[in-house]
Amino acid sequence: MPQPDISVNDTDFHADPYSYYARLRAAGPVHHVEVSASEYAPTLLVVGYEEARQALNHPGLSKDWRSSAVLPGIAATAANSNMLETDPPQHTRLRRLVAREFTTRRVQAMRPRVQQITDELLDGMAARPERSADLVKALAFPLPITVIGELLGVPHLDRERFSYWSKEVLAPTSVTPSTTAHQTLSEYLAELVDAKAKDPGEDLLSALIRTSDEDGDALSATELIGMAFLLLIAGHETTVNLISNGTRALLAHPDQLADLRADYDGLLDGAIEEMLRYDGPVQNSTYRYAREDMEIGGTAVPAGATVLISLAGADRDPGRYENPDAFDIRRAPQGHLAFGHGLHFCIGAPLARMEGAIAFRGLLERFPDLAEDPAGDPPSWIGGSLIRGVTRLPVRW
Repeated sequence: MPQPDISVNDTDFHADPYSYYARLRAAGPVHHVEVSASEYAPTLLVVGYEEARQALNHPGLSKDWRSSAVLPGIAATAANSNMLETDPPQHTRLRRLVAREFTTRRVQAMRPRVQQITDELLDGMAARPERSADLVKALAFPLPITVIGELLGVPHLDRERFSYWSKEVLAPTSVTPSTTAHQTLSEYLAELVDAKAKDPGEDLLSALIRTSDEDGDALSATELIGMAFLLLIAGHETTVNLISNGTRALLAHPDQLADLRADYDGLLDGAIEEMLRYDGPVQNSTYRYAREDMEIGGTAVPAGATVLISLAGADRDPGRYENPDAFDIRRAPQGHLAFGHGLHFCIGAPLARMEGAIAFRGLLERFPDLAEDPAGDPPSWIGGSLIRGVTRLPVRW
């Protein structure tokens, strides 16, 4: 069976990657796939649920591309000094220092402000005389970028430039591996970190600058840049696409939407988990690299191979979920992999869930006749194999 090149902008694949993953999964849980950037070859794609859980937490798979030979000639930047691109013991150290400050209490303290930002954005939508908007531009993007910016203490983030750099990091327009966007972002974030060090506040970035553990260990200047990079990008991109993908799923399933409107208190939290499972914001994990010969799902993975784990494919595995291609807000989707699994489970998951709950309830209560706008442009999919979502979502009410 011909394999899709999941690294390029194939419209059919982006519109429905799940049918591709289903055909692969029917033939086995792990497959060799094509990736345009030849430096990544050979690449194996994991599409089975149990095999994905195993791979996500496999000690023989490294996240630190700098210690591998897969990207020769590519120089690391300060932005790469983050938890997502490190392995234990360095990952353990970084996560411990961040977890001291990125606490549930700090996230929950943001709830009134998240509600206020959401209400203001919905007020702006309601004031539009044409009774239509691009939901990504009107709500899904400005809400999480404002929240993470204020949480980190950079409320005046240059959103337009940052959004462009973020997209180049997560969905690069070139198939040739490059750290240009990382370098530009590193320089920008270095200025932010320096300014925050000189004028600290009660925000998360200031706290990360101050924090140290019992042994006096603290984040270095380079690690602070890497942490700001990870929190800013991961802290807004996932929530943007949770909101837009979740809205698309609800509007495409009016019976489910009606049930949710009838019982927000009983169904909203579960509905968000189903949105994450059914069409989550991260389609595939970032790359892992085999340190040694191993086997995953009965497939040999040679040392030096690149492994890509399909969170989207795993979360539609019929071996894990009954009728997985159905969107069912009453499902019990616990154990989905939308936020990863194991050592690299998303530290910002509670914030994303909280923002999603406030955004969906506010949107659906404010606009009871919300629908996709038939006069809008057709979907424009985010490129690449990492992020799952659309660049715009025309709606009307």
